[in-house]
Amino acid sequence: MFEQIVSFLNDLIWSPVLVVLLVGAGLYFSFRTRFVQVRSFGLMVRSLFAAAEKSDDGKQHGISSFEAFCVALSGRVGTGNIVGVATAIALGGPGAIFWMWIIAFFGASTAFVESTLAQKYKFQHSSGFRGGPASYIEKGLGVRWLGVLFSILVLVGYGTFLPTVQANGMANALGNSFQLSPLASGIGLAVLLGLVIIGGIKSIARVASIVTPFMAAGYIVITLIVIAQHLDAVPGVLKAIFEGALGIQPIAGGILGSTIMMGVKRGIFSNEAGQGGGAIVSASAAVSHPAKQGLAQAFSVYVDTLLICTATALMILCSGTYNILDAKTGEVLVAGAPQLGDNYVGYTQAAVDSVLTGFGGTFVSIALVFFVFTTVMAYYFYGESSIMQIFADRPDKKKTEQVCIWIFRFSLLAMVVFGALHETNVIWQLGDVGVGLTAWINVIVLLILCPQAIQSLREFESFVSKKRKP
Repeated sequence: MFEQIVSFLNDLIWSPVLVVLLVGAGLYFSFRTRFVQVRSFGLMVRSLFAAAEKSDDGKQHGISSFEAFCVALSGRVGTGNIVGVATAIALGGPGAIFWMWIIAFFGASTAFVESTLAQKYKFQHSSGFRGGPASYIEKGLGVRWLGVLFSILVLVGYGTFLPTVQANGMANALGNSFQLSPLASGIGLAVLLGLVIIGGIKSIARVASIVTPFMAAGYIVITLIVIAQHLDAVPGVLKAIFEGALGIQPIAGGILGSTIMMGVKRGIFSNEAGQGGGAIVSASAAVSHPAKQGLAQAFSVYVDTLLICTATALMILCSGTYNILDAKTGEVLVAGAPQLGDNYVGYTQAAVDSVLTGFGGTFVSIALVFFVFTTVMAYYFYGESSIMQIFADRPDKKKTEQVCIWIFRFSLLAMVVFGALHETNVIWQLGDVGVGLTAWINVIVLLILCPQAIQSLREFESFVSKKRKP
């Protein structure tokens, strides 16, 4: 019964209309910003390393642009990059990767718009700057009830559904490699998270700025080693990706709908562009201009999908350690690794093992522990900020706010344990529900408020241009 309800909600929320809305919005923002994700690439990189601005009192009330980048990237880089990519290949074939690229390219402009607006409408809290979609909905649109609703959806999506996906992927990997029970994996992750999230944004940002670059770089190095050993297969893999995306091959033609849907879903799940999570982190940065943080967050979408997800995909496809399944019936259409069935994380582990024998399971398991830890850490921050947003104009409710934050902490940690214990397919559908809930509202609001982000971009580019003149 539970699985049927989740499946119904997933189909309802992820109708083709949402897919068109997300892709269409990214395309619209790209044209409105004159493809800022391409022409301002250098500014994106430089914006990452801008020092945190200090207020008039000489104190730093927010985190630096790089710390915000790392927290947002930690929210993006998770099981979606390891298990999600494998799932996309299994249910959509190699062609799904092409659609993940498309979503990332246009999603970078969406990330720019939402993060710029988040900076424009951030508010001061005793713990530092806070804000995000709920704030620009309330202050930009002047619709408080919708802002509160969005905050509640973030608490439900990021605090309830999405942590289960992350914990489930990690528990499966640890079970495959170390025969560790799902309960032990879930409790271990919950304890580690508890030690960090109690420290608030400063603690989260500090951990993310150290762990995230380290784990991303280490993962990329291993994937490159694997791909290098299968270099002769790369041209054929790239051909299969493009032909699969267009439904040219017989099998690809039969699952083209699933190919596009899985590419879009997994792409959005991984890079979060349009969901609002990255915007929540962006509001906490202390930067000199809103557009500067928008550019930094656009770059994080590239790192997540075009770099890390692509590395995983090429590693799996070049190694041939995958199966292609009919998304509706579960029938095996292509049996590249029949022994793995639908053990999606096993595809990535087997790919590493194809070159580094006996190391694949261990490496992917350890990588997932780091990825999941930092991702759920970011999810907590999204939820905490949403609670602060709800009580932003109610200084008399400070104690109530703190009680709600503590309840949210325990709830999120409980869902981590729950996710580790339950079946993969149901958990992934729960994750899709969580992603879709926030995306619906946020993208529509972004389309309305987009002119303000465009204005900020023009102001910033004008400032940079004048600064460069002798």
